[in-house]
Amino acid sequence: MKNLLVPTDFSPESHHAFEVALQLARRVGGSVTLLHVLEVPETANFSTYGGPVGGTELPNSGGGMDGVFMIQLLQATKRRMHGLLSEASRTAPNVAVRDMVLTDRTGPAILQAIETQGIDLVVIGAQVHSAVEHLLNGSHTEELVRLAPCPVLTVKYAVAEFAPRRILFPSDFTAETDRAVAGLRQVQALFPDAELHLLQVVEEEQQAAAAQAHITAFAQRHGLQHAQPAVFTDDSPVSGISAYARQVQADLLVIPTHGRTGLSRFLHTSIAETVATHAFPPVFTFKLA
Repeated sequence: MKNLLVPTDFSPESHHAFEVALQLARRVGGSVTLLHVLEVPETANFSTYGGPVGGTELPNSGGGMDGVFMIQLLQATKRRMHGLLSEASRTAPNVAVRDMVLTDRTGPAILQAIETQGIDLVVIGAQVHSAVEHLLNGSHTEELVRLAPCPVLTVKYAVAEFAPRRILFPSDFTAETDRAVAGLRQVQALFPDAELHLLQVVEEEQQAAAAQAHITAFAQRHGLQHAQPAVFTDDSPVSGISAYARQVQADLLVIPTHGRTGLSRFLHTSIAETVATHAFPPVFTFKLA
């Protein structure tokens, strides 16, 4: 995971994601591509551009007031991107950072950048949604968790030092969860000294003993280091995961996703999407092999 992409809309949340990406890139010896998407009107004749700030040519416009406005918007965007690159050169001087600006809808533009830039990990900022906001609006983050071919790290708050000491992996530990072990090991390799909390959320107390047995067997079967089995009672997997994460002050959640049918409820993408925009700590989601 050395080639990182950070989509930015210049919000505080996207800045938090940028800071985390710089820390992670410094840890792994990686690089960061900073992406801003201009969602221009379909009538504007602007082409896509990308590259280092200061070395990019302005795209052609269709003329008129719309063209003037878009050129001004593009110039303002370049100034803001230049400010972020200058910040990165001060805070993470050994990390290579480049900028990219695309004109498209945000979701397709991010997916295009993942493909063309060979991205290993997307680090994206997200606002915490209420239940009503979640139903009415959704988010680009949730769409990305669902569609991205690479892992996605979602960041909602400032993280002074991204060096997780407590990693939380929630599942129901059915046989299909074994398919998530490779991704889980990848995260553990980044933070080898972190505690690994293996969590199953159950609806009733009498299910706790069986859940504990499943978790213990899973940890032993795969020889997971620093593993701590945990069972939490809650009516909802999402609220149970969030509550347990707060209880143990988890620094990172790791959740495998798969949008297709036939998998257990913990591996459905909808749960990962919701946790990614609701849980307090950063959330690392990845597709099952």
